[in-house]
Amino acid sequence: QVQLAESGRGLVQAGGSLRLSCATAGRAISTYAMHWFRQAPGKERELVASISSGGSTYYADTVKGRFTISRDNAKNTVYLQMNSLKPEDTAVYYCAASRDGDNLNNSPPDYWGQGTQVTVSS
Repeated sequence: QVQLAESGRGLVQAGGSLRLSCATAGRAISTYAMHWFRQAPGKERELVASISSGGSTYYADTVKGRFTISRDNAKNTVYLQMNSLKPEDTAVYYCAASRDGDNLNNSPPDYWGQGTQVTVSS
């Protein structure tokens, strides 16, 4: 079992930056693919970014060039650096993990965090 806990929630102005962290517990995550999803009010949850166990990454088109996902396996932590934030990035952001280390966007993750709120004001 893997427990995931997001941190870094905040209110920022458009154009600002924010870094989310996802600390994991239960077992080492080095063999897992890790993901960040988000869900805005009234919308479906969507995949934002993924990183494989080998370090390959995937980004949704809406965040490509602005967001960066990274991982520190020694700290069992995954990060999402968000730059040039826009009001449409406002959402609850969820960290997730897949036992399949190569799963970037092929199937739903196996474990989920509780989510953290990000609000971008215009």
